[in-house]
Amino acid sequence: MEERVTRQVKWLAQRVIICTALLGMGIGDHLAAQTPVKRPSTAKSAVAEKPAVRTSAPSADITALKSLGTKNAPITMEVFSDFQCPACRELYLATVRPVIDNYVSAGKVYLIHRDMPLPMHQHSREAARYANAAARMRKMEKVVAALFEKQANWTADGNVDGAVAKVLTPAEMKQVRKLVNGGTLDAGIDMDVARGTQFSVIQTPTTIITYKGQTYPVVGVVSYTMLKTFLEQLLGQ
Repeated sequence: MEERVTRQVKWLAQRVIICTALLGMGIGDHLAAQTPVKRPSTAKSAVAEKPAVRTSAPSADITALKSLGTKNAPITMEVFSDFQCPACRELYLATVRPVIDNYVSAGKVYLIHRDMPLPMHQHSREAARYANAAARMRKMEKVVAALFEKQANWTADGNVDGAVAKVLTPAEMKQVRKLVNGGTLDAGIDMDVARGTQFSVIQTPTTIITYKGQTYPVVGVVSYTMLKTFLEQLLGQ
């Protein structure tokens, strides 16, 4: 596995020209179980030859509700994921959580959750609705963690509500259910999907890292150790 990752990292470093001097060991290892987004055959790769042009941000209010950390942090990470995607679960548990603990909490990274529910996953959009409802109550991180930790359970039985109810109070669940049943949450989810299209996101998970106005797409699962190296190199510039 280490040999395979090394080959892939070297390949990425050669392709992403502007990152070559920064990465050293690379950031874009492509591990198994990534979930592709269905796009026309003409869709561009999510790993660009050079940093993508940053596009205008969606509603600041909605983005803030789905974010962790300070907006003024030097690095912004937008993680496009599907709650039913096994690779998204792996990235969240093994990589995103340590980033939250060590970089978001230190004011170095502004982390934004972006929903990319895929049509092939029967319950992923419903899960996204619950997470977005919780976000409006500033409880999103608890729900995101629960959905990924218990992914196998609610994926098998479709009981998204039950998974979320285990981490929220009855009063909070009452509000969440009201929002989920209100039919107003899809607009925010679709806005994330549209933003993913702007970045040519073609599979989940995909992470867009922005530093000093330049964006660096990281496709698939990347280890915390590798991502940490890249973040430190950015911060050291």
